[in-house]
Amino acid sequence: MASLFFHAPSTSQPFNPLSKSFSKRLPACNIRTHFSHPTRSGTRLSEEYKRSWRDEVERAKSPSGSEPSVQEELTDDVFQELVDRRGVDNVRMLIVDAVQTASAGHPGMALGMAEVGYILYRHVMRYNPKNPKWFNRDRFVLSAGHGCLLQYVCMHLAGFHSVQIEDLKRLCKLGSRTPGHPENMVTSGVEVTTGPLGQGVANAVGLALAEAHLASRFNKPDATVVDHRTYCIMGDGCAMEGISNEAASLAAHWKLNKLVIIYDDNHNTIDGNTKMTFSEDISARFKALGWNILSVDDIHDNVGSFKEALRSASDEKERPTFIKVRSMIGKLSKKEGTSKAHHGTFDEDDVKIMRSKVKWEDRDQFYIIPMIHREMEAQAERGEALEKDWNSALCYYESRYPREAKEFKILLEDGLSPGWENSLPHWSKSDKLDATRGYSETCLNCLAKTLPGLIGGSADLASSNKVYLQNYDDFQQPESPWGRNIRYGVREHSMAGISNGIALHGSGLIPFAATFLTFSDYMKNSMRLSALSRAGVIYILTHDSIGLGEDGPTHQPVEHLAGLRAIPQVLVFRPADGNETAGAYKVAIRNRSSPSVIALSRQKVDANLESSSADAVEKGGYILSDNSGNGLPELILIGTGSELCLCEGSAEKLRSEGRRVRVVSLVCWRLFDNQSREYKESVLPAAVTRRMSVEAGSPLGWREYVGTEGVVHGVETFGASGAYLDTFRKFGFTVENITRLGKSLLHDSTN
Repeated sequence: MASLFFHAPSTSQPFNPLSKSFSKRLPACNIRTHFSHPTRSGTRLSEEYKRSWRDEVERAKSPSGSEPSVQEELTDDVFQELVDRRGVDNVRMLIVDAVQTASAGHPGMALGMAEVGYILYRHVMRYNPKNPKWFNRDRFVLSAGHGCLLQYVCMHLAGFHSVQIEDLKRLCKLGSRTPGHPENMVTSGVEVTTGPLGQGVANAVGLALAEAHLASRFNKPDATVVDHRTYCIMGDGCAMEGISNEAASLAAHWKLNKLVIIYDDNHNTIDGNTKMTFSEDISARFKALGWNILSVDDIHDNVGSFKEALRSASDEKERPTFIKVRSMIGKLSKKEGTSKAHHGTFDEDDVKIMRSKVKWEDRDQFYIIPMIHREMEAQAERGEALEKDWNSALCYYESRYPREAKEFKILLEDGLSPGWENSLPHWSKSDKLDATRGYSETCLNCLAKTLPGLIGGSADLASSNKVYLQNYDDFQQPESPWGRNIRYGVREHSMAGISNGIALHGSGLIPFAATFLTFSDYMKNSMRLSALSRAGVIYILTHDSIGLGEDGPTHQPVEHLAGLRAIPQVLVFRPADGNETAGAYKVAIRNRSSPSVIALSRQKVDANLESSSADAVEKGGYILSDNSGNGLPELILIGTGSELCLCEGSAEKLRSEGRRVRVVSLVCWRLFDNQSREYKESVLPAAVTRRMSVEAGSPLGWREYVGTEGVVHGVETFGASGAYLDTFRKFGFTVENITRLGKSLLHDSTN
């Protein structure tokens, strides 16, 4: 079996950026044979290298003794195969030691897929552990996040500073860098946060989409600056979750040929063997979706077969690749092949047996073969050399293509062009009335001209959500991969998961994802992970209330705003008019470390409110109008969205009767809550207890702002089918009814 490696450019040759061969050899995405290892002479393993491995290779020999003795002549390929086998043994023993020390964890998948992890980090992926954020690195996603120990061990061996041996000893401990599932904000080198099964598959599709999109925009015939691959491990649970099928369907449709999904086919989930619940041919499913299908059935006996599959995947030019790897969950353990191996520790006898099987009896816990570090250092050194060459190529690119380079560097920094805020429009009371989704459309198209990374789409509702970027193509391969409009089809869940991958690609792309607010339920888990992983996705959710009207309660959101506001770190905006919509985009675009929800109306708002403010949106809440002078108001009306104009209309009626009324726009609760105590008191003074909130949604949460003596006017049932004005009237969202409720509050205050 040939030994396979990624080929890195030789650093001994002088750099010639004008060489046509340079751009071809720089990306080095194909697996090559016989990489020039520091311990080798030419294409042959050096005697010094063989001597350093002699004892370990002898231990690596199979019990059958099918390999020659190390005293006999071994071919380089066989010798390297035995070295790799010993590396895999070391990975497995570190997994066992970490679980036993922590008395917690999920060793089953990690033990079963040790060959896959080792080969990816040792021979295949391009990365620089000294700079985990190097842009042109290969991306690795563990969708089967319970197998995180495999990633942690491989990262430690590969030299990532974020996973030291002490981190392996503190698996799942509070505050450790090795949490129970991978978290990108905790462990540098982890690309995305996974755990809920199937999410990582969608994230990987997003990462691969970002690469394909940027490569088409910036690569030139003589200069390649974007060229990397995305690898993802998924399991049976991921295969069962619908999000993986949605995302896989899109990946094939988009022809993301640099995406490789590696399927851990171990036939077990937590509750038992998959024969209880899962009998489909998963390879046939992916083939039907349009994937390149490969199978590895003997990875535990022949790791070279996995290398060959990766070689084949690297040669595929049109389709993403699905590699089914038949593995044994809990490999080496007495629990091997059963669901009992999924999580938990091993008894002492089992640990002794596992150590005996790999001839590890005489070694302490967390022992690492000294030469393993050198093996991994070789891969890291290749990555470091590739990064240096990439930086040189980028300098050449900048001199040859200054316009494109300027845009590319803006993306690599944060995606925000200088003065981008100035592109946002401003509306006055005399402007044409529109729904806030219409104002949003204007904002998006203005921003697209100044933000090179703005990209996104809708789940088959682009014309209804009004999120189509005019004068920009659709993202499609091979027709127009440079397009910035993404057609997701009716796939809300994968749309959000893919958007997370785009946001976490680290290339300054700013993804937006749109659908109806009520359908946010279909993608809630991905939205939660947006917040957890600090992915700055912008969720544009239109048709935001019972004001939707004729489509009825199935499409009319009631509890959704409350649910989204409850997610930590998510900014939920419900703008009332054009200016507040522009203000919401200003904050959302600027805030690249957390997701934002912009909830928008289908129906036109009654007016562009005269005193509305885009700048005030960043405070979350502000005084829209007040006739109290230097004194306190008698009544405070608090509104959001299309209901804010109802508050203003009611205030005008009450003021005409001599009442002092303040109207407050509470466009984003979280931003308002984060303001100083003094500011919040200036907007909602504690001395004014007569308050009323007006929002055509669930009343949950509003009591905090109106107090115990205030009135929460909301919707506590499902909506109704009918014209939107009739629906609003039915639920009491009219100026007349709000005025009546306000008078009732004021009357109570005089008694």
